[in-house]
Amino acid sequence: MTPDPQPARAYRGVSPEERRAQRRSKLIAAAIAVYGERGYRQATVKAVCEAAGLTERYFYESFENSEDLLITSYNAVTYKMFGDIAAAGQAAGTARGARARAMLRAYFAALQRDPLSARVFLVEIRGVSRAVDKAFDASLRTIGQEIARHAAPDAAADELLQAGIVGGVMHIALRWIDQGYQPPLDSVTETALRLGMLMAGPAPAAQD
Repeated sequence: MTPDPQPARAYRGVSPEERRAQRRSKLIAAAIAVYGERGYRQATVKAVCEAAGLTERYFYESFENSEDLLITSYNAVTYKMFGDIAAAGQAAGTARGARARAMLRAYFAALQRDPLSARVFLVEIRGVSRAVDKAFDASLRTIGQEIARHAAPDAAADELLQAGIVGGVMHIALRWIDQGYQPPLDSVTETALRLGMLMAGPAPAAQD
């Protein structure tokens, strides 16, 4: 009978699974930095691994290929931002206008605070492949639903309207970044708020 393989041992108190998770996190953080600085199409697996301080064999331990890492990095950026936006909306109270303003301000503040992540979120994800486009579409749908739930209940049942609001805000963000984050944060927030309220319809007076 062939003996059972010995389980992998912990190293310095850290299990093999924890070390693998740590390496994966390093690769994701490195990818966001490299894609943000060079662009996805100019990045290589080797460059990401060097930035992470890991050899290439560890890349394939966690990811099938570069597209897999791009999608994972995009989701890491997107859903962290999504969490910040949702928290801002919840903290803003019950008035629809206040919730929408807080969520938009959190979004633009996150883009300004971390321009490398912003590039991955807004630029590098587009047009790589069908699989990447599907990941992009799925995240936009999730964000649109959350924005509608908090700030635009009239759009909650209309996915096309949600897509229009999110897409419009993203285009404002792209132009704002191209202009060197000008006008100031509060001003771009108000511009995006006007767009969202216009598309979603006026808020009832009693809620504002």
